[in-house]
Amino acid sequence: MYEVPKKPWAFLDAWRGKKFTGEWPTLPEMFEITAERFPDRNCLTVFEAERITLTYRETLAAIRKLAGWLVAHGVKKGSHVAVSGKNSSEWAIVYLSVLYAGGTIIPIDYGLHDYEITSLLKTAKPLFFFVDAEKYEYFLTESKKQSFMGEIYALNAQYPDRYVYQLEAEALSTYIPVQETDTAAILFTSGTMGHPKGVMLSHKNIVSDCYIAQSNLTIFETDIFYALLPIHHSYTMVAVFIEAISVGAEIVFGKSLVVSRMLRELKEGKITMLLGVPLLFNKLLAGIMKGVRSKGVLVYGIIRLLMGISYLVKKTTGKNIGKTLFKSVLEKANLTTLRIAISGGGPLSKDVFRAYNEFGIDFVQGYGLTETSPIIALNPKEHFKIESVGRYFSPYMEMKILDPDENGRGEICVKGPMIMQGYYNMPEETAEVLSEDGWFRTGDIGWLDSEKYLYLCGRAKNMIVTP
Repeated sequence: MYEVPKKPWAFLDAWRGKKFTGEWPTLPEMFEITAERFPDRNCLTVFEAERITLTYRETLAAIRKLAGWLVAHGVKKGSHVAVSGKNSSEWAIVYLSVLYAGGTIIPIDYGLHDYEITSLLKTAKPLFFFVDAEKYEYFLTESKKQSFMGEIYALNAQYPDRYVYQLEAEALSTYIPVQETDTAAILFTSGTMGHPKGVMLSHKNIVSDCYIAQSNLTIFETDIFYALLPIHHSYTMVAVFIEAISVGAEIVFGKSLVVSRMLRELKEGKITMLLGVPLLFNKLLAGIMKGVRSKGVLVYGIIRLLMGISYLVKKTTGKNIGKTLFKSVLEKANLTTLRIAISGGGPLSKDVFRAYNEFGIDFVQGYGLTETSPIIALNPKEHFKIESVGRYFSPYMEMKILDPDENGRGEICVKGPMIMQGYYNMPEETAEVLSEDGWFRTGDIGWLDSEKYLYLCGRAKNMIVTP
C-alpha cells in the first residue's frame, strides 16, 4: 500500500498570520514568501542571443514596478487584464503584476486566429491587453475601433514606447490585498465543440492545487522546470509556472518545439523537470530510438535486453539503474540532468511510458482539466502504475464514479479546493457540471482501484483533443 507523504506545504505554517491569514496564501502572498526564502535563486530564464536570467529578488522588483504602473492607470480589485504571447519572462511578469495590483488575469492562447482573440476580448473586456510582437500592430490598430479590447501594450522590446519593462510609475511596496476566494484568473477553453467557456479560478483554487499535487511528487528549490508548452494553458501555467515559484525553483522558457533548439535549451538550462504532452514525448523517444538502432542489430538487441532488466529492477526494488546503464544514450539526448518527466493532456502509449522508465528517467502520468486547476491525479514515481493516469489526492480531495456499471466504470466526479468557481457569465452551463454541494462532473469515463488510482476509459460527451 502506498503511503501519502507528510504535507509538503507544512512550511507555510511559519508564515501563517504573518504573510497570510487565509487557509491558503493568495498568489502574491505565495510569491512574497518564496522571494523571502530564496531571494538570490534564479527565477525566470530565457535563451535568446544569450542567456537572460532574473533572480527572485529581481523578479519581485519587476512585478512591483509594473503593478505600480497598473494601479496608477486604473487597475483595481477585480479589473481584467489580458495577456497573449509566446512563453517569456515578460508574460510571467504581467501575470503576477496583475495579481499584485488586485486584478484578474486573462491568459489567451497566442495560437488563436485574430478574430478568435477578438471574440474573447469582447467577452473579457480587459482594461489592458499585453500582446507579443507578431500580433501587436493588428490589435493596436483594432483597439482604436473597438474600445472593449482595452489599451494595447507590448511583450516585446521591438515596441519600446509600450514595452512592458519600460512602463514607469512608482513601484508598489507590497501587493493590493485580496481574498483567497477572489478570482485570480479566467482561462478560456478551446470551444472546439461549441462556444469557449471562461473558467474562473480563484487564488485558493490555483494555490491549493499547486501544493496538494506535491503530495504525490516532491519538488525542490534546486529543480529547473522547462516551460515548453504554451503557458496560457492551465497545465503549463500551474504544473510548471506556479509549481516552480511555490518552492523557489527556476523556470526556463522554451519558445519553440524545433527539436534542435529544444535539445540545446535542455542541455544549457540543465533541466530537471520536463512536463509535456504525449506528442512531445513520442517525438523525443523516436529520436532516442533512432540513435540506438543506428548502432546495428546486435547493439540494438543488447540495449533492448538491458532496458527490460532496468525496468524489472525498478518495479521490484525501486532502484533506478537505468541512468547508469544508459548514460551515453541520455547524454546524446541532452537528458542527463532530467529528474522527472510528466505527461498530461491526452492518452500516452504504455510502451512510451515504460521506455522512459527503462532508460532511467522517472516518468509519470497525470490527469486533470482546466476546471480543476488542473491537476487531480498523479502517479507517484515511487509507486507508479503504467496503465493509470495517477492516484487522486486523497485525503485532500474526493473522487467518485457516478452511476458505475458492472465493471465499476462511470463518469468521474471530483470535489475539493481546486474545483473552479464556475464559468464566467454562464450560470446555466456552470449548473450543468457543478452541483450546489461542490461536486464537479468531468465528462470523462473511468474507474478507481483499491489504492485510489484512476484509469480512464473515454468521454461521456463528444470532445476533440488535438495533439
